[in-house]
Amino acid sequence: MKFTGNIVLETISPEDKKLLDAGELLPLMEEFYTIQGEGYHSGKAAYFIRLGGCDVGCHWCDVKESWDASLHPLTPASQIVANAGSFPAKAVVVTGGEPSAFNLEKLTADLKNAGISTFIETSGAYPLTGNWDWICLSPKKTSPPKDENYSKAHELKVIVYNADDLRWAEENAAKVSKDCILFLQPEWSRAKQMMPLIVDYVMNNPKWHVSLQTHKYMNIP
Repeated sequence: MKFTGNIVLETISPEDKKLLDAGELLPLMEEFYTIQGEGYHSGKAAYFIRLGGCDVGCHWCDVKESWDASLHPLTPASQIVANAGSFPAKAVVVTGGEPSAFNLEKLTADLKNAGISTFIETSGAYPLTGNWDWICLSPKKTSPPKDENYSKAHELKVIVYNADDLRWAEENAAKVSKDCILFLQPEWSRAKQMMPLIVDYVMNNPKWHVSLQTHKYMNIP
């Protein structure tokens, strides 16, 4: 089975394909309880759900093992919700891969019914499904966000790999709502080179905030 576009899993049964399309099964790469390390909610405890499958293709991606959906078992959404509910913090972050490629209506409905807040980190490359308390839009040049997703974003987080990414950041900031919080985050392997550029840019353009991958500095998975 493989990930292509809105999701084609070619070797699964018709029954599983139906459940996948309904959002009752999801390709789960990993799930873990930790501290949110990036962006607006940095420092807060949350349960992370990482879905497999992504064709956005960022060359600097640090979880390329998430790209191939066939490597990750189709898992009942109900089981994922039950696992999340066993931890103290009632907040779930859905990430990937590219989670917007999947139907997340059932997952988020079940999480909300369990009293759990829902957060998503997405490139916005596909139409968003689900009921979200917080949407972090992290646009990628290789597959830009759908226009409809800009107005939904609570947080815009642009990864800065080179100087041109600042231009890209402003291009995307012009499309989000006035209440959206803006972040520039250095790509981890280029942090030393990009941080002086980001600091100078934020000081001159204070509508932006600096985001760091603080979990890596703290050696938190």
